[in-house]
Amino acid sequence: MWKQAKRIGLVAAAGLMVVPLAGNAGTAKAATLAKNQTFKMMVPSELTTMDNSKMIDIYAATVLNNTNEGLYRLTSKNKAVPALATSVVKSTNNGLEYTFHLRHSKWSNGDPVTAKDFVYSWQRTVNPKTASQYAFLFEGIKNATAIADGKKQPSELGVKAVDDYTLQVTMEKPVPYFDLLMANPTFYPQNQKVVEKYGSKYGTTSAKQVYNGPFKLTKWNGTSLKWTLVKNKDYWDKSKVKLNKIEYQAVKDPSTALNLYQSKDLDDVTLSSEMAKQSANNKDKVIRKMASTFYLEYNQKKVKAFQNKKIRQAISLTVDRQKLAKNVLADGSTAAKGYVPDGLANDPKNGKDFASEAQGATEKAAVDYNMKKAKKLWAEGKKEVGIKKLNVELMGDDTDASKKILEYLQNGMEKLPGLKVTNQNLPFKTRLSRSESGKFDMVMTAWNGDFGDPITFMDLLTSTNSYNNGKWSNASYDKDVSASKNENAANPDARWQNLLDAENTLMSDEGVAPIYQKNEFHLVNSKVKGIVYHQTGASYDYKTAYIAK
Repeated sequence: MWKQAKRIGLVAAAGLMVVPLAGNAGTAKAATLAKNQTFKMMVPSELTTMDNSKMIDIYAATVLNNTNEGLYRLTSKNKAVPALATSVVKSTNNGLEYTFHLRHSKWSNGDPVTAKDFVYSWQRTVNPKTASQYAFLFEGIKNATAIADGKKQPSELGVKAVDDYTLQVTMEKPVPYFDLLMANPTFYPQNQKVVEKYGSKYGTTSAKQVYNGPFKLTKWNGTSLKWTLVKNKDYWDKSKVKLNKIEYQAVKDPSTALNLYQSKDLDDVTLSSEMAKQSANNKDKVIRKMASTFYLEYNQKKVKAFQNKKIRQAISLTVDRQKLAKNVLADGSTAAKGYVPDGLANDPKNGKDFASEAQGATEKAAVDYNMKKAKKLWAEGKKEVGIKKLNVELMGDDTDASKKILEYLQNGMEKLPGLKVTNQNLPFKTRLSRSESGKFDMVMTAWNGDFGDPITFMDLLTSTNSYNNGKWSNASYDKDVSASKNENAANPDARWQNLLDAENTLMSDEGVAPIYQKNEFHLVNSKVKGIVYHQTGASYDYKTAYIAK
């Protein structure tokens, strides 16, 4: 098992990656390219790291996806296609071995990218000393779990360089979504010479990293709110890269973002609440559906009252999710059906969407709004716990949208007699740090799918997962998730049922309270053509973008 003590737990404000749910990529055919191939876009938060062993959020993953590359990349339809691998590899030995042949490519410092760079990177990530939050993704590769538990050395991981351009991976068990994982930045190669040169400073600025992808990161000192990607002349597929430059700017206030867009200082902005309402009829509007669930996490270790199921249920029932999505967010987001978002994955037998198939009576009740029932359960829960009142802090990010959401949740929760909620809006990095160390009562957090399979969500809330900061634990849930990854890994129907059962257990026990499925409201410069708007495993992929005259 993956031991909590072996890794630091973090839950990202926007989890690592967003699986594409719908692509609207343009085409570069018959286009006239502008001389100034510069695309200017905003992100709602600062950049955290360029170390792919330690990244935990979508903003870092976005930059890593465009500055580095792994064996595969994902298409807009969530299909793995070759990147550094010369072809899509089929497993052998009953799904227990993969052999990848690598194309010849370079790092931005001129070093060749070899199979040894993958071996070093993967061993470093699973090493408990690295404290990677994504080491759990390696489960299934030979000895990965034992290494995480400190029982084996990182050098014993089931990966080896047969020669400079042949990589062999040995599995302990079949992993149905292995090809999708190979497009995840966690599995990207690393240049050992550069990592060892900078030590603990590796990936903390644009200069303390090397790049093998379509762009190179520049002008990031570790805290700057602006940074730039410039075209990488050494990228093996550089002929497909039309942009010369992508200029990023962290903008937390939607009104500021709208002003920057209107003054043509940004080509792509994300708006929320009032700014989104004001721009509802703008011809430049683009709604991007995301595999993202925002949810309340209760710290059951710090606040003993949250160990009571009725207390958790009562709080969840105070949230009118439909009104929140329509009136507060107003950005195309929708009320959560459950923990796993709508549109992520389909039943292998009948093609039904997982979220819809899981939403039976129990699941609907878990995301319902019912103040009368909430007050009844609240009274019963307080009596069982032996308290008359409860004072808690609700933690979230310091963005405009997050502040409005927390205020809405606070107003509903405080209708429960004796419950006092104090909102705490913190900068992104601070909020992550406090989630990591368990310094919260309740936190409004989120997860974005790493790949198109329900396990990317279900795995997080198992008892020993490092992302389970609230410390919710349920033996039945753990058993079903484990079965889906082990004894039923090669049985699609039985595996699917395991995941449905786990979702039902989670919602029945109100382990977390799903609030809404996040969609993004964008304004995109109408003169910008062909930007690849689909999200390819690590947010937006701009490799084939261009700007027409």
